[in-house]
Amino acid sequence: MSTELIPILALAVMFLAATVLPVNMGALGFVAAFFVGTLSLHMSSDDIIAGFPSSLFLTLVGITYLFAIAQNNGTVDLMVRGAVRLVRGRVALIPWVMFGITAVLTSIGALGPAAVAIVAPIALGFAARYKINALLMGMMVVHGAQAGGFSPISIYGVTVNDIASKAGLTNSPLTLFLGSLLFNAAIGVLLFVFLGGRDLIGRSVHDDGAENTERTGAGGSGGGVPATGGGSGSGGATATKVRPTATLAGAPARPGVTFDQALTLVGLAALAVFSLILDLDVGFISMTVAVVLALASPKAQKGAIAQISWSTVLLIGGVLTFVGVLQEAGTVEYVGNAVASLGMPLLVALLLCYIGAIVSAFASSTAILGATIPLAVPFLLAGEVGAVGVIVALAISSTIVDVSPFSTNGALVLANAQNVDRDRFYKQILKYSALVVAIGPLVAWAILVVPGWL
Repeated sequence: MSTELIPILALAVMFLAATVLPVNMGALGFVAAFFVGTLSLHMSSDDIIAGFPSSLFLTLVGITYLFAIAQNNGTVDLMVRGAVRLVRGRVALIPWVMFGITAVLTSIGALGPAAVAIVAPIALGFAARYKINALLMGMMVVHGAQAGGFSPISIYGVTVNDIASKAGLTNSPLTLFLGSLLFNAAIGVLLFVFLGGRDLIGRSVHDDGAENTERTGAGGSGGGVPATGGGSGSGGATATKVRPTATLAGAPARPGVTFDQALTLVGLAALAVFSLILDLDVGFISMTVAVVLALASPKAQKGAIAQISWSTVLLIGGVLTFVGVLQEAGTVEYVGNAVASLGMPLLVALLLCYIGAIVSAFASSTAILGATIPLAVPFLLAGEVGAVGVIVALAISSTIVDVSPFSTNGALVLANAQNVDRDRFYKQILKYSALVVAIGPLVAWAILVVPGWL
């Protein structure tokens, strides 16, 4: 068997083992990376470890640590109540507000993972408190980030437009932006319809169901631990003692903002400014803010380390370390070149969309865009298919799969879920991302490439 195909076989075995047996796939990923890298590719241990996603590791740990502290000191509960007042208590609007916020952030230049890292914990806090499907809420945040991700001033948009321009291809930045926006918005509508959104219409936070949820403390954010858990006595149950229903109803008894909460709000604002505007690493910034809060109020951070989603960190770290070995083997380039040499433009475009989707579910979307679009250049220059349509289809296919639990955005949703069975939620995200990979590229190709209108 060729060297390029061995990692694909190993990946299939990993998926099968993790599905049948109660073994963390990340642990399997580390083992597979070691054996495939050492025995098949003759890589050194240092070369294998170089594929470990250190930046994503820091982001996951920093964000979940920060929001665990915010949950413990009641800040997340405070933010949830404030945001609910903005939508006047209409529960059905909450998923769309989160979709819109992340779309706006990425459309003005924020990195998708940075926007998701900030919005996802708050959104999933809403989901837990108001009995909104966690998968619906998390995926709305990720698709919102992709909806705005191809504006002419965004990272994705600039990358794709620059590649197309240097290759001498006809391109339309506005079509690219609107294509991604409308495609992800359409997915949002489907998610809303099929994941319980219709049941939210007409519901208010003042309804009995929502009130009962608030009274049992199903709110907050952070590392996925129930708000009443932790046993720290330092805020896990603090928010549950507040009477948010009375507050939302406009009763005079309204809890004030404590020093810890005020400091946390300042820290979250600093996270947004430094990561979104100044483009500093969101992992380092979130960890810095968390440590400052821990130093300022040691009691508020008690138990927060335990609330970091370590199982998710292991999962993502192991799988992506193996993906580094897969890329070192040249598997992606091997498959891409084989597809591009078929000589059937429409079929090549479809297969490239699928390659972009499958690989991007595990690797950097920006890197995949930089690899798949150049592969399409020869037959696009021939003019047999519309260049703009193929570029937009490739862009959409390579980014809608960021819902995968192995991508930064999907991992952030998984890490910040709360009051859910984590293993079950992981499998839900995995099934949804597999559905997106299977159908998304085909739909994008059928709409944007086959008609030849772009």
